[in-house]
Amino acid sequence: MNPLLALSGSPSPVSRTALLVEHAIARLSATGYDAEHLAIRDLPAGELLAGRTEAPELRTAVGRVTAADGLIVATPVYKASYSGLLKSFLDLLPQAALSGKTVLPLVTGGSLAHVLAIDYALRPVLAALDARHVVNGCFLLDSSIERRPDGTARLAPEAELRLFGAVDAFVDSLPLGTAALDGTAFDGTATSLR
Repeated sequence: MNPLLALSGSPSPVSRTALLVEHAIARLSATGYDAEHLAIRDLPAGELLAGRTEAPELRTAVGRVTAADGLIVATPVYKASYSGLLKSFLDLLPQAALSGKTVLPLVTGGSLAHVLAIDYALRPVLAALDARHVVNGCFLLDSSIERRPDGTARLAPEAELRLFGAVDAFVDSLPLGTAALDGTAFDGTATSLR
């Protein structure tokens, strides 16, 4: 069993998108799943922009993606699409990097006008990377995500319900063999998480 991996593609050090990812990871942990967060902004910018996949940090990051059983891909909307930072990283991945994986797109934005960025910008690139299944994404307004003084997120109640629904759908769509609540491999005979 490999862990689940969440990518956040915001360049901001005070990113609401990264807070959203941490909230999603907490939900996964509460249901018995091991998940890790990879903030793309923490990768070396020069190596990333030059596409130097042989650089140790990038090689490790790409390896984490290919080894994960499932992937959360989170991004803010910039110019009606996902971030350029996320695009730079996705461009480094091998053509079939998401083969066999379930993927959950999470998108944040300042206006509901950006909600279509999931289906018209992000979903096609995830499909092109051969994702087994891209579950319905979750778009949340920036205004529904508040940074607490301790650095954690507080989501508006309706936004939190939508996020948790998306995370639960992601869990339900994971490939067989991904860790179940009790830590054993799910083989179709184990009880459901819900």
